[in-house]
Amino acid sequence: MLGLMQDWPLLLHRIIDHAAQFHGERKVITRSIEGPIVETNYAAIRARALKVAQRLAKDGIKLGDRVATLAWNTARHLEAWYGIVGIGAIYHTVNPRLFPEQIVWIVNHAEDRMMFVDLTFVPLLEKIADKLPTIERYIVLTDAAHMPAATLKNSLAYEDWIAEVDGDFAWKKFDENTASGMCYTSGTTGHPKGVLYSHRSNVLHAFMAALPDSKGIASRDVVMPVVPMFHANCWSLAFSTPMVGATLVMPGAKMDGASIYELLNTYKVSFTAAVPTVWLMLLQDLEKTGGKLPHLKRVVIGGSACPRAITKTFQDTYGVEVVHAWGMTEMSPLGTLCTMKPEYAQLTGEAQLDVKMKQGHPPFGVEMKITDDAGKTLPWDGKTFGRLKVRGPAVARAYYKVDNDPVFEKDGWFDTGDVATIDQYGYMQITDRAKDVIKSGGEWISTIDLENLAVGHPKVAEAAVIGVAHPKWDERPLLVIVLKKGESATKEDILGFMQGKTAKWWMPDDVVFVDEIPHTATGKIQKITLRQRFKDYVLPGVQAAE
Repeated sequence: MLGLMQDWPLLLHRIIDHAAQFHGERKVITRSIEGPIVETNYAAIRARALKVAQRLAKDGIKLGDRVATLAWNTARHLEAWYGIVGIGAIYHTVNPRLFPEQIVWIVNHAEDRMMFVDLTFVPLLEKIADKLPTIERYIVLTDAAHMPAATLKNSLAYEDWIAEVDGDFAWKKFDENTASGMCYTSGTTGHPKGVLYSHRSNVLHAFMAALPDSKGIASRDVVMPVVPMFHANCWSLAFSTPMVGATLVMPGAKMDGASIYELLNTYKVSFTAAVPTVWLMLLQDLEKTGGKLPHLKRVVIGGSACPRAITKTFQDTYGVEVVHAWGMTEMSPLGTLCTMKPEYAQLTGEAQLDVKMKQGHPPFGVEMKITDDAGKTLPWDGKTFGRLKVRGPAVARAYYKVDNDPVFEKDGWFDTGDVATIDQYGYMQITDRAKDVIKSGGEWISTIDLENLAVGHPKVAEAAVIGVAHPKWDERPLLVIVLKKGESATKEDILGFMQGKTAKWWMPDDVVFVDEIPHTATGKIQKITLRQRFKDYVLPGVQAAE
């Protein structure tokens, strides 16, 4: 027997419909690419998204067609997203931080038909447009007054383009499992891989993201997604924020500490989210200027492990709750968020920070387990390391145009490539990527734990740990350090600071100081490059023995 409920498909444009109808006057504030800060609201966003949908249809874009966006977080980008999905087409967010040849590869692999582009990235596209044969037209997200003399094929200013239609248009109807969005993993080796989201998966993920033990946002919040829309669905903030009707502040292209602080302060932002490097810049700026954060209540930090020092400073100096999060492009992306369950609610000080360093527990809709290399399920004791595997309605089951990738296991689990522990209360902690974990004398050493410890040193700006060859132990940790500008320190200073704060056999065998640590396009430390650079490095003890 089936239930007697209405057949109401979970389609993304229903979110902007709801926001316009019940929160229509709620502001959407953007630092525009042209410079000025501009304001609109959800009712206007929906009206203009309908124009986008109507204009796309006029250009022949149809169900299943891919439409690329190469753009920052702005109201225009948001309108474009909802307009694209509203006709059953697929938004494909292109990460501008990828190498040009990677952008060429993913646009061609996706077979994008159109491209929305911000002014910032027009020069980049002009250099590679001749290698993008599937793109029929470029829409520059600006008005006629700021439109550059672009050489891009059939290019038109966005405002002129949507002015050609009246907005008298109805969203298309289709199945909720219809593809809605596409994002390619940055990939440290080989080509990036395409993850193809559905309307159903993105709507369910938006519900999951807004839950109290997730981001916990409400209509009373002022939300600023610093995480870009080209990073795995903007961590759902482009969907979950209008879903709950919160005010939305879009930071545009200016991502420096002072610019972020200006928006946080001026618009009384209560919730924001980004990778650790952004908050490091903000905190350094606040330290210089003496600025405060009286309105900010919660910060979600993910993308890479959040250093303890950042969490501690936000919490102790500024009274801001840090929610450590973890996820992947393949998970839409949220997997876990570190909010306090009753079992840990009474903790304070360093004991509380110990828990906050974990990546947290999953919302409903994410299942997880850890296994050994043979696939045997391992215990949740907070100590045993294992391969982290997940499944759920917003987790990918395959990559776009890739058959039988082994990370998608036959029983439905996705092997994340991370190594983690899970404690008795379901709190997961990443200890490494499987390819980065150091195996020393048959035991595993977490590079992330050592990096977070080293970054706690007041003179250290950034740290990376890699394994280097050792004749007896197979691998031992080498600590690579970037010092803060104008600071100096010795190997003994750093190791002395770390002494007693981690297991003795985990301690790095040597410290190397560098001017810069390489990063991927998504801001993660590029350890494959570091390993290549130090592949012939001889540790001091080994050198002495030889």
